[in-house]
Amino acid sequence: MSSFGGANTNPNKSFEVTQPPSDSVSSISFSSKANFLVATSWDNQVRCWEISKNGTALNSTPKASISHDQPVLCHAWKDDGTTVFSGGCDKQVKMWPLLSGGQPVTVAMHDAPIKEVAWIPEMSLLATGSWDKTIKYWDTRQSNPVHTQQLPDRCYTMSVRHPLMVVGTADRNLIVFNLQNPQTEYKRIVSPLKYQTRCVAAFPDQQGFLVGSIEGRVGVHHLDDAQQNKNFTFKCHRESTDIYSVNSLSFHPVHHTFATAGSDGAFNFWDKDSKQRLKAMQRCGQPIPCGAFNNDGSIYAYAVCYDWSKGAENHNPSTAKNCIYLHLPQEDERKKRNQNSFFGVS
Repeated sequence: MSSFGGANTNPNKSFEVTQPPSDSVSSISFSSKANFLVATSWDNQVRCWEISKNGTALNSTPKASISHDQPVLCHAWKDDGTTVFSGGCDKQVKMWPLLSGGQPVTVAMHDAPIKEVAWIPEMSLLATGSWDKTIKYWDTRQSNPVHTQQLPDRCYTMSVRHPLMVVGTADRNLIVFNLQNPQTEYKRIVSPLKYQTRCVAAFPDQQGFLVGSIEGRVGVHHLDDAQQNKNFTFKCHRESTDIYSVNSLSFHPVHHTFATAGSDGAFNFWDKDSKQRLKAMQRCGQPIPCGAFNNDGSIYAYAVCYDWSKGAENHNPSTAKNCIYLHLPQEDERKKRNQNSFFGVS
């Protein structure tokens, strides 16, 4: 693995978010209703900014923040765009009525750090995935979970597009749930990728999912047995002999193309249907642990910071720069293409 040194963290000339976290960013997302951006961090904080657009310029205004007792690993917006759920190493999920200025309250607990949270509006339930090898479903008005689902190993990643929920665990298992019957596994699949699962993203049409791993590879997987011939994997986030983790998979909300972001410091845009890379962006000077589109897909936010892939001993918080950037995707970066031109399919 090559080191980044003091390389440029913004070679793509993206807009920089003001007052970024003081330690690595663990998750990032926009409200589905407005351009409010939330990020969680290893500095125990959940922060929100309002993003405003002025022509082709973007501005960010810090709005509010809350604290956890330990690093925050994940968050999710409620579908009404007013409330944020956040969880992490303190083994609890806080519900923060962000836009009403209310105080956060604890609404979920696990026996180990919480790695993933998802609000499921169709069920009015919160799903939480933990390293205690469970998924729990919560009615936020009650103190006990409405259901606890055992997993084969620690939850590493989770993606929900009701009724589809895909959970990636530590042993390369991918557990698929039909949320119309959430107490039974719909399907258990061993990852098509040979190494540890890093991220999953359910297709917008709920017919399958993407999976990314630490080996710089993405798998495109369809659930229907009749569509298995459409499954493939492809290489990305690699440079000669250096192989980097795929940390983030995000579907465009309109065109259903997708973005990957990796530990090589790059983010790329892809079209799975024509099997093409739409655009490769220049590598930033540090890894990208997470990225996300806003509600209409006109902004892609991404964090550039240390991603812990080389352990705590290689992290120096006093010198590391933690940045959040906003990129305005051009039409050729986000729209599907018609022709079929394979990209590194293997």
